[in-house]
Amino acid sequence: MPHKITLTGSATGPLREYDRYVAFDMREKGSPSAPKGLKKSTFISYTVFVAKKAFNKTGLTKKSIMHEKILIQGEPTLDIPIDECPGEVGVICFQITVLPNKKDKEGNESNDKKEAKQEASAVQQEVAATKQEEKPVTASLSVAKEEKKAETVQTEVKETPVQEKKVEPQKKQITNQPKGTQDLLSFDDIIVPEEFLKTRPNPEKTQKVIDFVKRTGRLDEPLTIEKESKILKDGYRRYIVAKTVKMDKVPVMYEYQKS
Repeated sequence: MPHKITLTGSATGPLREYDRYVAFDMREKGSPSAPKGLKKSTFISYTVFVAKKAFNKTGLTKKSIMHEKILIQGEPTLDIPIDECPGEVGVICFQITVLPNKKDKEGNESNDKKEAKQEASAVQQEVAATKQEEKPVTASLSVAKEEKKAETVQTEVKETPVQEKKVEPQKKQITNQPKGTQDLLSFDDIIVPEEFLKTRPNPEKTQKVIDFVKRTGRLDEPLTIEKESKILKDGYRRYIVAKTVKMDKVPVMYEYQKS
């Protein structure tokens, strides 16, 4: 079984370009605690190698890669020449994802609030203008209306339109899926953390879920996915089952990233 590795952070050095790929350095801190009797792990430096085609799709540049938070999924390698791999461990990248920036989120929320206030102000001004137009212009118009009041009562009753019932928009329903499903996500879009890849679910429980899928055509529970990054948070057993039975789309429920 091939080794898997997941890195999160920003580049610690400049982007280096080669013929068909680019490379940059990252580093991650070890666990804050180690088993009794063992030394704690310090920072480990990595050199990440990404195909140019995959890197260009991210929109990253030589400058922005030093400031953007990115997620790397790949496998370690010791076969890269030392002059191209200054890091302690080389990483062949299979998937690179730019994670959302906290400042960008706050800016978008601020803009949304401003737009909402502007829309509310415009509605208030329009209502005020409508009320102003409805006021009688002169006292003579008021007298004329009073004289015709008796004649127009019946007409007004007939012309009053019947209030239409508000039709509430129907919520999107996902049929034939387990309770709690919020969306159907492409299986290939799900990112599995390294700690899941190191585990092996109980074979008997896994087979029960496979039998359930064969009987019903669906999973018994949705997978829990982080909304922005598509990282799997819970349901690795069902991920394995979906992969085994070759499901194109899987039911998910979202866990939102904490800002």
